[in-house]
Amino acid sequence: MAALSLSVQTLDLPLVHPFTIARGTEEVARTAVFRLSWNGVEGLGEAAPIARYGESVESVIAFFRGHPLAGDDPYLLDELLTEDIPPAARCGLDIALHDLIGKDCEKPLYRLFGLDPRKTPITSFTIGMSDPEKTLQKLAEISNHPIVKVKLGSGSLERDIATVELIRSKYTGTIRIDANEGWSADEAVRVLSEIARFGVEFCEQPVAAGHPEQLRYVRERSKIPIVTDEDSLTARDLPNLIGCVDGVNVKLAKTGGIRGALRMIHAARTLNMKVMLGCMVESQISASAAAHISPLVDWADIDGPFLTKSDPFDGITYDRGKIVLSSQAGLGVREKSAVR
Repeated sequence: MAALSLSVQTLDLPLVHPFTIARGTEEVARTAVFRLSWNGVEGLGEAAPIARYGESVESVIAFFRGHPLAGDDPYLLDELLTEDIPPAARCGLDIALHDLIGKDCEKPLYRLFGLDPRKTPITSFTIGMSDPEKTLQKLAEISNHPIVKVKLGSGSLERDIATVELIRSKYTGTIRIDANEGWSADEAVRVLSEIARFGVEFCEQPVAAGHPEQLRYVRERSKIPIVTDEDSLTARDLPNLIGCVDGVNVKLAKTGGIRGALRMIHAARTLNMKVMLGCMVESQISASAAAHISPLVDWADIDGPFLTKSDPFDGITYDRGKIVLSSQAGLGVREKSAVR
């Protein structure tokens, strides 16, 4: 059997606009691109490490320099994707393995999972925190998009409330909000009470992670449903959230890839929680990987391809916000230089 050969390299993704959330601002997203070769087939993967959890592009690359792959058969996923591999590093390898297997089988990934590509959801488009003028400029650029997700937690409750009011005054589509742990429980209750009149679909992670009782407190006092992100990294976190939230945000970067995401989705269903499939600011590789399992979820926030200025890869497309999967084998992702 041919040996598996892996290379991991840094990818810089300049953004259309500086992207600001409660924890900071970035103008260039950095990810790690995986190339996994076997029997003349190359699988593409990507890791978008989350600094909040102590991971970086450098730590991902360093891990694989010091840890050779555990086998040479790409179909033996349990052997290759062990729990001792950090989540972001495991995510990049997981995606590359799934892409390679799909290409080897000459089937798109959604076919291997038995999913109907017609059942993909409409994704939201995220608007990072900005001043009112910039917020309106961003909104004008995507005014025909049916769903926006608005980043809040600016440090000023009045500013957060005014931002939602401003957007609703110009926008008739669906509004979701994400505070990225930016409020206390009482602050969250106040803001959500004020903005409920604007028809907000749900609020993501209003309070700091690690305090499910605060989530419960907010949920019991809010007309707006509550969804977690930072509080729900993997399937193991969900039992602690029973009765505290209405849904969870599943991200491949947190779960360690597609396999972990599937476990988390099915666990959430068992616990009667709704599911959003999210992303980091990343390329078409990670976005397409998540999109292939999106027929399983209620909501999608797979908007990385909207936010980047010069993605070197082609993958999923969108039809008025609805995710459109490629029928090509594997992820259906191709390098633009190879397509021309």
